[in-house]
Amino acid sequence: MERIKKYFPKLSEQQLAQFAQLEPLYREWNEKINVISRQDIENLTERHILHSLAIARVIGFSPEARLLDLGTGGGFPGIPLAIFYPETEFVLVDGTGKKIRVVQEVADALGLKNVTAIHSRAEELKMPQQFDFVITRGVATLDKLLIWSRKFLKKKHLHALPNGIIALKGGDLREEIKALPGKGKSYTDIFPIREFFPEHFFDEKYVVYVQG
Repeated sequence: MERIKKYFPKLSEQQLAQFAQLEPLYREWNEKINVISRQDIENLTERHILHSLAIARVIGFSPEARLLDLGTGGGFPGIPLAIFYPETEFVLVDGTGKKIRVVQEVADALGLKNVTAIHSRAEELKMPQQFDFVITRGVATLDKLLIWSRKFLKKKHLHALPNGIIALKGGDLREEIKALPGKGKSYTDIFPIREFFPEHFFDEKYVVYVQG
């Protein structure tokens, strides 16, 4: 918790209390349903919470925004961002039913009214509403994400960054960016997470924005 307070000193008492509940909640659920590796559960703050919150260093979401977390797994980056932006709506989607169950249970335990959990594969998802951004962590290559995401993106922009994909990625991204169709190559930004959080875990980890 000290690291979260260090990097985000303006969090409310309620937000700090919700972040503090994440580790015991995920430890409890991990004993029933394995959604996070043993190594990662021991480093939950760094590898899951801070990693997710790197997106908040790149963009501040409007209270009117709607975010779609594709392939959320156990709820990352969606759950930490939903705590950070309590007035912004988040829809978290995953193709594994047991993981979505954990997402819903964690959201309910934290009292997050701005989270909806849906069981669906990303490529099969059908949604009546549209979103400002699609957020993801380690789900697929950028070109696939762009194909899956474009139909879900609103035409009207609320933010300085036009609507698109915000992905947490790692390693050498040159081939992924090269594979993007059309304007995706031109309208891409890469933000090294080490510039926000100096921990070695974030070496060669990035927040990647692709305009939709």
